Amino acid sequence: MNRTDRLLAIVLELQGRDRARAEDLARQLDVSRRTIYRDVLALNEAGVPIVSLPGQGYTLMPGYFLPPLRFSVEEAVMLLLGSDVVAQAFDAGLAGAAGSAARKIGAVLGEDVRREVQFLRDNLRLVQRDPGGEATLPLLRVLRQATLERRAVEFRYHKPQAGEETRQVDPHGLFRLNTVWLLAAFDHARAEFRTFRLDRIEGLRVLPGQFERQPHFRLERDETREGRELVVRALFDPEVTRLVGQNLSYYVTRTQDTPDGLLVTLRARAAEEVLPWLLSWGGRVRVLEPTFVRARLREAAQEILARSP
Repeated sequence: MNRTDRLLAIVLELQGRDRARAEDLARQLDVSRRTIYRDVLALNEAGVPIVSLPGQGYTLMPGYFLPPLRFSVEEAVMLLLGSDVVAQAFDAGLAGAAGSAARKIGAVLGEDVRREVQFLRDNLRLVQRDPGGEATLPLLRVLRQATLERRAVEFRYHKPQAGEETRQVDPHGLFRLNTVWLLAAFDHARAEFRTFRLDRIEGLRVLPGQFERQPHFRLERDETREGRELVVRALFDPEVTRLVGQNLSYYVTRTQDTPDGLLVTLRARAAEEVLPWLLSWGGRVRVLEPTFVRARLREAAQEILARSP
């Protein structure tokens, strides 16, 4: 907990009770009594009227209160729906925090607003189904902590159509794309940022010591930074345009409706990364460029036929 959050927590704690001793606040906030003394002094200097009662602890002067938060129905619904998504997508620790936040938001709503919000929540849902997601949650928890503590990690990484590699990286961020969790990390062996899918990571180990974050890092997708220099353009039949749009590959960067069908642009490091998705559409897709990807797609289809009984 940073100092700003701690100062607010002290005021909220004193608002909810008659008085609180420094040792009780220190234990609750996991800091020393000396830190509580300094925080109370800082609050007094900021104009918060905290009174010290000898032998009894601290109390707020009568009549002092923080102004209550007031949410509109739309604001409350968006916050609560967001907490639902977090509860589904993250590990138990953050899911619990999301549930606690939702209860706090609900507690400050007026009765009329609460009824409207509950009605909308009952009839508006954001559901993120990820059948294989449970397997990545332990990794997500460890990597989230390593990112927070600036600890380097080492793991075995399995790339498509390639052997297993041992990677040692500095984790800078985590993001979720569709149902896939990815790690953005600085790879010292390659002297650049790389992106790693959590479902391809095994043998994760947190290393001792701390690293310095790269100062210009931004958690945003950059295909060129990821080495995705292979550009593939494919045209899908009009009959499957809607279905393709609902099942886009991770490597898709652009879609465009044309008179002949849906034109899809993909960026990848190698053809093998996009071939499975293209093959899944059978005769409904035609690769326009590059020609070697079209040839590789034909070879893959022939290999499948050769293996079929």
